[in-house]
Amino acid sequence: MASRNANGEGSIYKRADGLWVGALYVDTTSGRRKRSYVYGKTRQQVHEKLTARLAHAQKGVRSPDKTWTVGSYLDYWLADVVRAKNRPRTIELYETVVRLHLRPAFGLTRLTALTVQDVQRYLNDELKRGRSARSVQQIRGVLRAALSRAEREELLLRNVAKLVEIPAWERKPIAPWTIAEAARFLIEARSHRWFPGFAMLTLYGMRRGEVLGLRWCDVDFTNNRIHIRQQLQRFDSGIQVGPVKTSAGQRDLPLTHVIRDALAALAVQRSGGDAVTALARLSDSTGLVFLSSAGTPVEPSRFYREFQDVRKRAGLRHISVHHTRHTAATILKNLKVPVRDAQLILGHAHVTTTQQLYQHADIEGQTEALGRAERELFGSNEQPLLLGKLAAVDDLSAGEGTNFAPLTSGGSTGARTRDTLLKSDLARTLSSLPQSVKQQLRARAYAQILGHAAAVNSCTDPNYPQLRFVPPAGQLDVLKLLRAADLDLLRVLSFPFNLLPPSNGPPHMN
Repeated sequence: MASRNANGEGSIYKRADGLWVGALYVDTTSGRRKRSYVYGKTRQQVHEKLTARLAHAQKGVRSPDKTWTVGSYLDYWLADVVRAKNRPRTIELYETVVRLHLRPAFGLTRLTALTVQDVQRYLNDELKRGRSARSVQQIRGVLRAALSRAEREELLLRNVAKLVEIPAWERKPIAPWTIAEAARFLIEARSHRWFPGFAMLTLYGMRRGEVLGLRWCDVDFTNNRIHIRQQLQRFDSGIQVGPVKTSAGQRDLPLTHVIRDALAALAVQRSGGDAVTALARLSDSTGLVFLSSAGTPVEPSRFYREFQDVRKRAGLRHISVHHTRHTAATILKNLKVPVRDAQLILGHAHVTTTQQLYQHADIEGQTEALGRAERELFGSNEQPLLLGKLAAVDDLSAGEGTNFAPLTSGGSTGARTRDTLLKSDLARTLSSLPQSVKQQLRARAYAQILGHAAAVNSCTDPNYPQLRFVPPAGQLDVLKLLRAADLDLLRVLSFPFNLLPPSNGPPHMN
């Protein structure tokens, strides 16, 4: 007689309609215990499902209190999770993606039944319908965030959205304005009523919402500071003022002379009287600095149109308002501002954001950088470090004539007259050396060492202060320094001449 299952092991039985059922008690996510069921066409199928359910229960994985669909869980996630911790712009994005894409595609699917194939097939279809890689990435990102929450709540064992593959999205290249272009824009904007705002975009790299959300109480004329604490944005529900994008965005910036004068003029226009009186009246005001002609907060779209109108009048190429932030970051880079200071000015949470996303390579910066490197490597036009043109030598292994071909001014082709005096002087001295030494001389005594090291050392060695060599017409006459009479001096000062045997007499110069 078969024994009964022990408590907690579950039970298996067959219903009247032929379907096999497995039942067991499990702990739910709310802390209560409930009876859970699994089904199958055969007893073996039910046994396998029941065993898996028991294994999860033994690992402490709780079962949901109710059967969730993807749609019902997304509704809960938006209302109780997203709204509690995210900013209005993020909430609006998530709600749009759920309403237009996720709920129509997966709303009726059981949460635990959603598969990698379901999500992969839907995203592939969206790409075929012409959806951009960026839009598909956002759809997958919202679904992945929701399912990650479901994992933490023990409603799912895995996040299928993490396992799908989508095309990589690459940011479009951004070409910010140069310093000259930014200056031309500001000259054209000088007479505009929002000139201080346009100047803040370009100089400080402030966000459009930060400019439009600036209050008079945020401008400290006494200590010359601007306190950035809030931003203005438009949502479906209307214009709202809220906190800046990140905690790093709450920053204090110096009030420069131009911005100070422009804001003072705006204060006089707004409040009347002289500058001192106007600033005193507005110093504690929570009113916005920038207003429309009707005295209401500025519509971000209207600010954008005014910006583009000024740009067109200045004859500048098109960039978005936000790209002035990239312009400011790149200008700071080209002016050699430390990247940490640039990060604080722009209000980035991480310095890598400043370097990788906002500071762009431009031809002016590259030209200056390579110019400095060229001067360090090759010297200036007045004092070149490379001494003449390197000779072209194809074979250094055979013949007396090739032994010293690198040391001649004419090269192996004979295009220019060879220095026969140099060749004859050195040939007599070096011909008696071992072959290994001559090989080292041929390999090491290329133009850099024979010219640069020997000549520069000769001119700067403290033991021979009487030797001062001035390069004629911008180029050293290396061949003079390599006369036989100079070999003793060069032997002391530089390699490879220290390999040569000593000769009689003190070093001297002809």
